[in-house]
Amino acid sequence: MILPFPWGLGVALAIFIAFPLVLRRRMMGRMRGSDGFSGGFFGINSSTPSVKYVCLTCSNRFKGRECPRCGSTMKRADF
Repeated sequence: MILPFPWGLGVALAIFIAFPLVLRRRMMGRMRGSDGFSGGFFGINSSTPSVKYVCLTCSNRFKGRECPRCGSTMKRADF
């Protein structure tokens, strides 16, 4: 409405293309420091956080597939 037809269309397309790219770069920069394209799938460093499990049978905290105390494989994740 401010610019005439060909100029207004070009400016509108440029805004609709550039705005999501700027938002994505800003969000990725917040997740991984200053570089916006080096983040992993789960955020900052996907290999550092270790998930521990709690056995549903004996409430023992452990890492791995089965509980070392009772041998049960029923577990829940404990972050």
